[in-house]
Amino acid sequence: MSLREAFAWHRPLMAVGLGCAVLVPIAALGVLLDPRVLLGAPIWLKPLKFAASIAIFCITWAWLYDQLRAQRGRLRGAHLAGTVAAVTLAVEIVVIAVQAGRGTTSHFNVSTGLDATLWATMGVSIVVAWLGSLWLTAGLFGVRDLDPARRVAIRTGAVIALVGMALGFLMTGPTPAQLADFHGIVGAHAVGVPDGGPGLALLGWSTTGGDLRVPHFVGMHALQLLPLLLIGLELAASRGGALRDPLLRRDLVATAAAAYTGLLALLTWQALRGQPLTAPDAWTAAAAGLLVIAAGSTAVAVWRARAARDDREPEVTGAG
Repeated sequence: MSLREAFAWHRPLMAVGLGCAVLVPIAALGVLLDPRVLLGAPIWLKPLKFAASIAIFCITWAWLYDQLRAQRGRLRGAHLAGTVAAVTLAVEIVVIAVQAGRGTTSHFNVSTGLDATLWATMGVSIVVAWLGSLWLTAGLFGVRDLDPARRVAIRTGAVIALVGMALGFLMTGPTPAQLADFHGIVGAHAVGVPDGGPGLALLGWSTTGGDLRVPHFVGMHALQLLPLLLIGLELAASRGGALRDPLLRRDLVATAAAAYTGLLALLTWQALRGQPLTAPDAWTAAAAGLLVIAAGSTAVAVWRARAARDDREPEVTGAG
């Protein structure tokens, strides 16, 4: 497929997605060349991360919109919803880049009138982008004639991504420390510790307290990861074997989606308790272990159920 053909999926989403993709190496140069540091990280690291995330998000939704159109899903208003999401996400990345250029934070910053206006603009943009994504997700439930596994992967991926986006709103309330001693910042990524402390390389997620960016990130990217799992299963199915069964692929994708939902809930619970991703306590570790066992045993049961169907089929044929 050519770039021109891909651009036709949904032009506004693709334009913003490709524009952000171009910004990624530019921001990377900023990280390398600009010595300024903000909250313990290179000042251009946040624009780099958001440009990459928005690029992936927009291009994925452009492809999904094309699936809507090709399969005659609920198209009414879907193109407009995609356009609105694209425009608002473009506003978000512009605000982030402008604030980085000014040498200050974009998120939660109400220190001056200009900072407060830019943060409010970005906040409104994020809400509108979420509503546009909600409309597009609803349209996916009108898609017909899809392979069962594709239907499950696309729909559950979109719904979990919506939940992941919504988790970002947990970061916008003032912390107890901010209420006690206000310094122009309302909201935080970290829980139990100030933003800007020790964190994971590149990602910046806190290693001393909880961090709501973890479930936010994991949830949003279900939109890509579940369809990627599906593609892997389809490639394996093309070589023959049990995965040629569309119902088996569907059930495996559904199992993965359920496990992903459990993981998202676990990461949110961990972050809200002020616990670093890298230092789970016994309760978190136990819950993670139960989740792995449940997902693995369900996948095995699904596979065995498929084998049982195979064993019964000759009997049914012979009885006829």
